[in-house]
Amino acid sequence: MSAVRFEELFCDNGMRLGLATLDAPKTLNGLSLDICRALADRLAMWAADPRVALVVLAGSGEKAFCAGGDLHSLYRSMREHAGQDAWSNAYAREFFACEYRLDYAIHSYPKPVLCWGHGLVMGGGVGLMAGASHRVVCPSSRLAMPEVTIGLFPDVGGSWFLNRLPGKAGVFLALTGAQLDPADALFAGMADYLLPSGALPSVLETLARQPWAGKPLASASVSGQLAYAARATNDGLLHQALQRAGAGPAPEPGPLRQHLYLINHLCSGADLREIRAGIAGLERHDDPWLAGAAAALAGAAPGSVRLAFALQRHVRLMSLADALRAEYVAALACCAHGDFAEGIRALLVDKDKRPRWRPATPEQADEAWVEPFLQAPWPRERHPLADLGRNPFEQ
Repeated sequence: MSAVRFEELFCDNGMRLGLATLDAPKTLNGLSLDICRALADRLAMWAADPRVALVVLAGSGEKAFCAGGDLHSLYRSMREHAGQDAWSNAYAREFFACEYRLDYAIHSYPKPVLCWGHGLVMGGGVGLMAGASHRVVCPSSRLAMPEVTIGLFPDVGGSWFLNRLPGKAGVFLALTGAQLDPADALFAGMADYLLPSGALPSVLETLARQPWAGKPLASASVSGQLAYAARATNDGLLHQALQRAGAGPAPEPGPLRQHLYLINHLCSGADLREIRAGIAGLERHDDPWLAGAAAALAGAAPGSVRLAFALQRHVRLMSLADALRAEYVAALACCAHGDFAEGIRALLVDKDKRPRWRPATPEQADEAWVEPFLQAPWPRERHPLADLGRNPFEQ
């Protein structure tokens, strides 16, 4: 049974909606290599089909849109290649290349993409959602990039899009993995609409009645100029439908918005030691969200915290494509280094929740220690993602 389900929903005017549903609710719709391949192939097919007006990404079950990547498969690959260099792990090379290409394709997709981000949206799930043109959260939604707690770092473009959050929110979220509620997801610009959790079927019915622009005949082709006009029309129609579905009172401000002044104060500057000390001082704060963030940072892998901070600074002025190339280098290094495998072991395999991090202390994870994670072992033209940056849907 496939872990992703594809459907084409027929509209009143002959156009179609492409619906991709992650269908592994028992694993919280975690992204495997097979799912990434299937999504990439189908998105490419729908992009080229003039009968498809837009694409909808959703997840089955009530708990999650997508809670991250398939960590068990990555763990097995790391165990099989323990002690070897970063390039030796063929599974990790292919997984991260496929996932990052998929994320980039969504950012540059030529048609509207609606992502229905209900429940947990974490890690790889945020990567799918971040590039969508229309991003929905629900009252149950919780968004987070908690990779530092398992020996990785906020990847899937996280080094790039967290940099674009208000103030120093991105630094704080990268170092602590703190979750955003729907109100804060909207405030931070990581979501666009707040809709009821069970509203997707009725929204799809509404979308099927819209007068989508395009060419419903199978033999029709769409020129570049017409395709641009159709995209603008369909963006507007989708926006209007979601606005009507989500009409209601504004949510109360979330903790990120409430405490942004404090977060900006604590996370400004270039000294990670000072930032860590400032966040550590929140452990007894009256707000449990801030206190929980401080506790999460205290238990995170010191090396991952250093790497997350270094990448935030390293890619700050880069394009998304260059940021993903930098993350790819760092991700393979994490697979070879050991903390990533140890974090998965402690959380999901042995479940003792007592990881043995190396380096064990923030002092050991200094700027010299992190430098190899930022250096590509190949020339730019030979990088496995060297062609990223060219629109993947251009002929």
